[in-house]
Amino acid sequence: MSAIKITIDGKQIECRDKIPVLQAALEAGWDVPHYCYHPGLSIVASCRLCLMEMKMPNPRTKEMDWSPRLVPSCQTPVKDGLEVRFDSDKVRENQSSCMEYFLLNHPLDCPVCDQAGECYLQDYSLKFGEASSRMVEHKNKNPKKDIGSKTLLYQDRCVMCSRCVRFCDEVAGTGELCIVNRGSRAEIDVFPGAPLENALQGNVVDICPVGSLLDKDFLMKQRVWFLKETPSICAGCSQGCAIRIDHNEGVVWRLKPRWNPGVNDWWICDEGRFGWKYVHDAKRLDRLIVRRGAKEEMPDWSALPEIARFRLEQIVTSDGADKVGAVLSPFMACEEAWLLAKFIREIAPQATLAMGPVPMEGSDETFPKGNGRDTRFTIRAEKCPNRRGVEMVLAAAGGSVVSFDDWVKKAGEGAFSAAWIASGSPKPWVTPELEKALGKIRMVFAQDLFANKVTEAATVVVPSCSWAERSGSFVNVDGKVQPFEASIAPIEGCQKDGNFLAALCGISGLYNPAKIRELMSATMPAFASPHEPPPMPAHAH
Repeated sequence: MSAIKITIDGKQIECRDKIPVLQAALEAGWDVPHYCYHPGLSIVASCRLCLMEMKMPNPRTKEMDWSPRLVPSCQTPVKDGLEVRFDSDKVRENQSSCMEYFLLNHPLDCPVCDQAGECYLQDYSLKFGEASSRMVEHKNKNPKKDIGSKTLLYQDRCVMCSRCVRFCDEVAGTGELCIVNRGSRAEIDVFPGAPLENALQGNVVDICPVGSLLDKDFLMKQRVWFLKETPSICAGCSQGCAIRIDHNEGVVWRLKPRWNPGVNDWWICDEGRFGWKYVHDAKRLDRLIVRRGAKEEMPDWSALPEIARFRLEQIVTSDGADKVGAVLSPFMACEEAWLLAKFIREIAPQATLAMGPVPMEGSDETFPKGNGRDTRFTIRAEKCPNRRGVEMVLAAAGGSVVSFDDWVKKAGEGAFSAAWIASGSPKPWVTPELEKALGKIRMVFAQDLFANKVTEAATVVVPSCSWAERSGSFVNVDGKVQPFEASIAPIEGCQKDGNFLAALCGISGLYNPAKIRELMSATMPAFASPHEPPPMPAHAH
């Protein structure tokens, strides 16, 4: 099928079929103002900012000529040979008039607005609006609305694009938001007794093009121009949503979704959006600890490889290689799990490996709710990011690999003299059976985020880092290998898991997950070409 070719402002471009002219123009680099359009929502063509001139057959001469009326580019599909223009006096006059209308009652509160710095009303007023206003009457003023436990609505700032209403109807399927009244009195509101509490509600803040909908969790915390952005993958469940971590001076401030077609598209759930607070929990483990009887030492990280090898080799020499066990966590990155399995197999080829417990909460939750509509978003019941990745690593490691329950049963029967037990779960995970079995293991290496019964019984406590402080890849529920980058440095006293695990394996230099994936791809071809979300196509903000 030949590519669709259209002409915009005298320049011919190629574009994807069946997309609106607005989308084609944005992807080709035109800065076309728009508010109501979003590629993940239905098209209403209500803001009128994206109007364009289009060539149509003249009813008298039948020759192609510019139409007398402007047409909405968001509602006009591309067609081969179509010719449109945005660079014209008529279009500019419309943009200026629309911006004047949007700013009639808009408050001048940019200095105290959380959206300042990423607000397209600001940008559009500068580029497409006027420096002065003809408004002499008093502005209409609306009260701030507390529309849910996580979201505020500043109706004064609203441009009535209706994105939030359409999202609740079409993606969440819960329909809490609506437009009440008509004309100049129209406003966004919730239905009485139905606050905005759906599990995806944070997305309405993301898609609001102005500062009308605000996240209570982020309100007045940071100016957005101070924030740095790091691409990452959500660790909240097995869906593997692409996210952006916004951080400043070593502190995570918020998570935002990244476009990842076929995985999370433009959205993330509230569980993932707000579930990162444990990253800065003061109770996190932050020291490498080695216990000798009742005595505790805190050696330098450089000593860990020698300590681990010496102690495990002692066990292998005295008790045999089959007396070593290891538990790999579904919260580990694939590269980290591979390095740990490699280290254990080198020292004890007959060691028994297993994957730690996979946390499950309820059943998968799909959206939109009701009416049997096609699923547009899923929150997984499996609350760990990398079960499939660790399964792949264990399969490639070969040798003795058992389930976690069988591993714990063997441990309780005294099968292991030494064990490396990794977790990194932000929630309590130690089972009563494991707690009981720990008494039968003479030497325990505990790699974890928080103190628990395993770290209390451990000979060596190895503090782990949160996913925001690490780099690597997760394999999601659909088998996609998705890399992620560290956004902040580890807390004081900690070292990135990849660094110390690479050192255990004798790999010199800084840990580089891409190079580790190259080594992994020899036995696991999927890691040779990980899934990278494509660049975000220009679209609604």
